[in-house]
Amino acid sequence: MRVILVGPADERRRLRARTPPALEIVGEAPTIAAARTLQQEVEADALLTSASPPPALDPEVIDERLTPRELEVLALMAEGLSNKRIAERLSISDQTVKFHVASIGGKLNALNRTDAVRRGLRRGLIAL
Repeated sequence: MRVILVGPADERRRLRARTPPALEIVGEAPTIAAARTLQQEVEADALLTSASPPPALDPEVIDERLTPRELEVLALMAEGLSNKRIAERLSISDQTVKFHVASIGGKLNALNRTDAVRRGLRRGLIAL
């Protein structure tokens, strides 16, 4: 499997040292946005040097960690709570909840709230 390591330099260094031989590290990036750009470059280079396209990098591998608060919000989303109810439960504003929901969606590359919960469940970030 081909992967791109994402995160701070010290974290990428640690991951590189622990990467099993079955994984091919094709690049490293500090953010998801940079990793996506790098993924496009890697795939374009492979097309130029190969008759067949490379296997697509798994978008589930390229992710940023959720903060503890984002994990709380994601868990409450999984319970079906609205932003207003999440705000009440966590004693924060609706706007702060909206910010967290948007951040969660971006970090998990989710299409919507339901997709974010599904991806969180698949990755073991939350449980039902």
